[in-house]
Order: sequence, then structure tokens, then C-alpha cells
Amino acid sequence: MTNTNHTLAEPVSPQEMPDAAIAMLDAEGTVVGWTHAAEQLVGYSAGEVVGRSAAHVLPPAEDAPSASAFAEQCRAQEGWSGAVTVRHRDGHAIKMTLRISLLWGRDAGTRWLVSVTDIGTLSSGASMGTVRESLLARAPIGIAVYDPQLRCTWVSDVMERHVGVPRDRWFGRRLKDLFPGFEAEALESVMRQVLESGPTKVHEYRAWPLADRGRAHLFSASFFCLQDADGKALGVCSMSVDVTGNRRARERLAILSEASTRIGSSLDLMQTSQELADLAVPLLADHAVVDLVESVPFGVDPSARIGTTSRRPVLRRAGVASTEQGVLELSAVREEVIHVPPTSSFAAALRTGRSHLEPVLDTHAGPWVDHDPMRAQKVRDSGIHSLMVVPIRARRCVLGLAVFGRSEEPTPFQEDDLLLAEELVTRAALSLDNALQYARQRTAALTLQRDLLPHHVGGGAALDVASRYVPADMDHGVGGDWFDVIKLSGARVALVVGDVVGHGINAAATMGRLRTAVRTLADMELPPHELLTHLDDTVRRLSEEDADAPDQAPAAVGATCLYAVYDPVTRRCTMARAGHPPPAIIDPQGRTSFPDMPAGAPLGLGLGLVPFESVELQLPEGTLLALYTDGLVESRDDDIDMGLDRLGAALAESGSSLEDLCSHVIETLPTQSPADDVTLLLARTRGLEAAQVASWDLPNEPAAVRLARQAAARQLSEWGLEHLVATVELIVSELVTNAISYGGGPICLRLIQHQVLTCEVSDSNTSHPRPRQPHTIGENGRGLFLVAQLSRRWGSRSATDGKVVWAEQDLPSKAVAM
Repeated sequence: MTNTNHTLAEPVSPQEMPDAAIAMLDAEGTVVGWTHAAEQLVGYSAGEVVGRSAAHVLPPAEDAPSASAFAEQCRAQEGWSGAVTVRHRDGHAIKMTLRISLLWGRDAGTRWLVSVTDIGTLSSGASMGTVRESLLARAPIGIAVYDPQLRCTWVSDVMERHVGVPRDRWFGRRLKDLFPGFEAEALESVMRQVLESGPTKVHEYRAWPLADRGRAHLFSASFFCLQDADGKALGVCSMSVDVTGNRRARERLAILSEASTRIGSSLDLMQTSQELADLAVPLLADHAVVDLVESVPFGVDPSARIGTTSRRPVLRRAGVASTEQGVLELSAVREEVIHVPPTSSFAAALRTGRSHLEPVLDTHAGPWVDHDPMRAQKVRDSGIHSLMVVPIRARRCVLGLAVFGRSEEPTPFQEDDLLLAEELVTRAALSLDNALQYARQRTAALTLQRDLLPHHVGGGAALDVASRYVPADMDHGVGGDWFDVIKLSGARVALVVGDVVGHGINAAATMGRLRTAVRTLADMELPPHELLTHLDDTVRRLSEEDADAPDQAPAAVGATCLYAVYDPVTRRCTMARAGHPPPAIIDPQGRTSFPDMPAGAPLGLGLGLVPFESVELQLPEGTLLALYTDGLVESRDDDIDMGLDRLGAALAESGSSLEDLCSHVIETLPTQSPADDVTLLLARTRGLEAAQVASWDLPNEPAAVRLARQAAARQLSEWGLEHLVATVELIVSELVTNAISYGGGPICLRLIQHQVLTCEVSDSNTSHPRPRQPHTIGENGRGLFLVAQLSRRWGSRSATDGKVVWAEQDLPSKAVAM
């Protein structure tokens, strides 16, 4: 207790209150003061013991020395403590801890204070109390006795050492005379309560002992009412124990407990760094900054390990907190780059991985002061006088530094403060390392996904298209969404959107495999429901392969998908889905609908008995199709119906380009950091003009070959494509000849001029042609081989009543523009 900076500390809990019986003896061993607790413990009232010898009340054990010898022993040692057995007034034995302390009064007078505690009544929980534990451990106890006017009459040497005031100054004075201030008033208030009511009171206060003037110590004082022979209040006895270590341990545990809930709430490196700074202020420091090695916030491990030299260290400010708002800018703001002087303590901590404690900060000299004198002046102006620099270490690397400073708290940082700071930083380092590893994996997954997704989408002559992809937030990780636009034969275009189960690099890799599978199946010109059936088989095979992989836990493989094919000639769209949300369709008048189509089972669930079904819709030119994943319409707070309504309202905006419309839809999301990937694919339909398509029905007879050649030549001349006549005549001849040879029923020839020239021949035979290598002498097998040589590409697809065999020719740029 000193005359400055006193604060009222919270009282200890009742479980920590000592149940000690107090007796005061004069120099000859006569009881001169008794307490109510002593009466309860041994059964004697104050009237029965005050004025009598202590040996009568508390007889020593049989092997104890004589009373005179025992008194001399106590004088020589300034007290005594140990275990004794006494008898209660009713005769039963009580095992007690006994402590005898020497008190000094005016003119070097002495008295003894005896405190005894019943060991048998101590529970395991109670024995952990700070004061009681100290009594049992024989910790130094400071004792002072005050008269009814609260003037000090007796004091022990330990009390003198506790508060740093010579005992001669105590006698005849009240606490408020010795130690003016709020704390003295609070202590005297407690003593008055003890004098008036009698029960023991406990109060905690701070003091600066002589042996440790630089640090405040916390003391727990117990106050007892001493009674005279008539049972009246003779005075108050206070017994104080230094509980600094216990309180600091409790505070330390409380801070660490809070750290476990406040640090690492997300996988965001910058947020975790800020959480560390926010926790440290004001629990540990007045100011705190957290700087990460420059590469770490971007998900890249530090290049140098502990103990190795590297280039001049560069950090990035990730967290900053202060008790004074203006001091936040004393060094740098968040995300600012920090260049560390190579010979400073900061650089040493980065290089060695060891903390640096500077109890008294020198802001007038040193490498960091010389390196940045302007900021050094700001530090001086802030009043920061003590500093701790703690490296953030993980996997033998230093991820950054945590720097703590004090300005308002006058006590400098000590070693135990540094230990606490290191424990806090160690806990934060674990969260930061987890976030770093996650960020690295997320970056790899995002890079993989962006590489696998189409970099440019185009709908040819059939569609205007635009797309958006928004990855999930940091806490959930990149998912397995994908989309694609695939040009098919006959100016048709396929639209696909899918969503793989799970998040992370595995989901991104699976997405890439499925996207490749869809493109392969699309090249086979399969109808949407057949394509999904084959894709379902692919997903199940992938799942089985992962399950059979040795030493690897099988990953959950599953996906949803929507596949649609639009034909600009007929303006029809055929689509099927596998557990995926239905598309949104906005007609040219701005009306929004979600078509009622079979949902289908998600891919990979082994539900092959439930076939996928295709539906066909007539879409006028200018119709808008919106394909999306569930991340766009589902959220933690809204159900899917609300999401669909929000999407429909956003898509109904007229007059916007598709790119602007994509941006507008994404902006309507409830959060710009979604918990699931968001994919949106918009397509506005276009139809081919009648002049771009020509078709002829042909008889199934040899004469049809000549008719087909003549019709094709005339049409190409009308389109100004005379240079293609010879090539197209050969292709038409071979395709029509194959249809006559292997098909049945009517034959149809169709020419389509769009971005390429497509020649189609349809017949009623469902068998698809297969090219064969022609033999040197044989006549068969040369037709399709010739078609393949003359075309940019060729193929066949199923039709309602048979098949279509097609071949494409490149057009000159002028014709394409038409």
C-alpha cells in the first residue's frame, strides 16, 4: 500500500476466506484479545480466556518444550509455525495449524499474535483459496492491530516489508493519515464494518514493496475483531498475504481462455491478426501491432527459415489496436508495407525466432530510430515507454511479428508479461498457420478451377452469352461449380451448368473431369437425357475408383447438372437436369418463368432406375435463359423460393447488356462473401434468317444424288459461295449416296449458312456411319474418308425419326459477317 495509484480490488470469494481463530498475547503469554472465530473453534468465550495464560487455553503437546523455553524460541525466530493438537472445551481433540507472529508497538514493546486453523475442516476446494493456501504454506503474513479509533497500535516486520513504510511511522496513526487516497478510505470502511458486526472481512489492495518498487503487488487482507474480557471490541487485527502470483496466474488463465474464443474465428489471415491485436489491448498492453511477412497474406509461405539469412525483411501490417485512437497511426495503418531495419531488434526477432523485451524503451537512439526518425518522434510523443517484440512462429518459420507497447500503464513489461505475450502469440500462430495453409490450398483450388473453366464463352450465331463465377468465402472454400458453352453442329449450341459436391482442390479437380466428360459426350451429339445418363455412369465410376484407391479415404463424389441444347433454326430448346435448379426463362416481354421439368436424381447416387427426361420448349427470338447453381438462390438466411423471386426480379431488368445484367444479378446477393460458389450463365436467343437456311426433300433412289448436287450448287451461287461448289458437290454426293445405300424412307438435304457452312443429310436409319480405312482395290469405305478430307469437321447425330450426317466448310470472312 502506498500513497499513489490505489484502486479498490474485488474481494476474494468466500471460499478463500481463512477460518482462522485469532488470539493476541502480551509479552508474558497472557491472552489480551480474543475473536469470535476462536470461540467457535475451541469453545472458550472471550470472558473465559482474556486475562489468562495462553497455555491454559492452548496447551502444547506432550513433547513440546516448556512455556518459557518455547517463548525464548519464538523470540529468537520472531515467531513459530507448525501443527499442534489441542482440546476443545468439551474435551475432544482438534488437529490444528498454529502460527505465532511477533508484533512491535511503541517504545519497542512486543506482543504475540496467535492464529490457528482446524486442518480437519479444510476441503480440497477451500484449501486452494489464496489466503488459506498461504497460511498453510507458511507464506510471510503482514499483521497490524488497530484500536477502535482505527489508529495503529501494533505491527509486524513483514507488514513493514509489504508496504515499504517503517513501523515507527505507523503507531498512533490511521491509514488515511499514512496513505491518503481512495484505497485507505476503503480499508477503513471495511474495518468499521468488522468493529460493528464482528464477522471476518476480506479485502484486496495493491502496494509497491521495497524489494520490488518497480511492480505493483496484490495483497489480500483479512480483518478480525479482537474482543476484551467483556466481549467488547478491543480493536481490529489485519493479516495481509501477498497474492500477486495467484492473481496474475488467474488473470493469465483468463486472458488465455479468452484467446481461445476470440482468436482464430475465421480462416482469414488479416482478421486473425487483428483479433490478436484487439485481445492484447488493454488486457496486456496499451498498444499492439501485428505485422506479417509480406508474402503470408497472399497465401505464400515465408522463404526463409529460422536461423537463416534472407534479403532485407519486408512486412505488411495486418493488425493494430490502441487504447488511444490517435496512436493507431503512430507507425503504420493496416495493409501498409513495413521495411524493417536490418540491424534492429525487429529484424533480429525475425531472423532468430526469439522474443525481445525492452522494459525501458529508448526512443532517442538505435537503428530503427535512425531508419525512420519521423515515426520515432511519433512514438516519443505517444509516451510508449516499454516494448515487447514477439515473433510469430510456425513450422520453423517466422510468419511475422507481434509488438506490444505500454504508455498509460506506468509499470514496465516484465519477464512474466513476455511469457504471457508469447503464449498468446503461440495460440495466434497456430490459427495463422492454419489460415495460411488453407489460403494456399484455396489459391491452388481457385487457380485450378479458373484454369479449367472456359476463359471465353461464345454462342455463335445462336446465342449471345455472358457469365459470372464468384468463389465461396474463405471459411467455406472454393467449390466445384462449372459452366460451359459448347458449339454443336447445325448452328446449335449446348449450355451446361453443374455443381460438384464438396469444396477445395478435390472438388475443383472433379469438376474438371466432369467438364471434360460433358464436352466429350456433347461431341457425340447425344440428346440431353442420354448425355446425363452417360455422365451419371462417369460420376459413379469416379466414386468407385476413389474408393478402391489404397491408403486413401474415399471422397464424396456427386454432382448436379443442367444440360440444354438450343437450335436457332427451329428456335427450340431441349433440356434435362440431374438434381439441379431449373433455368429461369424471361420472354421478350420481360415475363419470368421457371419451367416445370423433371428434376432428375443428382449424378452418382446410383439411382439409374429413375431415367432422366428431356423437355422441349419453343423460345421466341430474344428470349433470355439463365442457368445458375444453387449458391445464387440459396443462403443461410433465405430459402430457395425467396432466392428464386430475387433472381427473377433482377433478370426482369430490361435494356441492359448481358454483361451488365450479370453484374446486377450478382450485386443482389444477400452477401458478397457467399458460403457457396455462385455461377451464373446468361444466354439471349437469336434465330437464323430464312435466307440462311435451304432444305430439299429427296427421293430414296439413285437419281437423288444428281438432284442434290444441282440444288446445292444453285444455292451456293445465290449465297455468293461459288468457290465452294465443287467441294460441296462431292460431300453432298457421298452423304446422299450413303443415305440411299444404308437408309430407308425419305431423304432430306439442308444447307445452313451461319459462322460456317453446314451440309446436313438426314434419313430414317438410326445406325450411325463409321468411317473405314479404304482398301487399295476395294470400292467401299472411300466415301466418308473423302468427306473427312474435304471438311473442317464432320459427324452424325440422332434425330426423331432416324439420324443426321453433317459436314462443315469454312466460310470467307465476308460471308461470315453476313
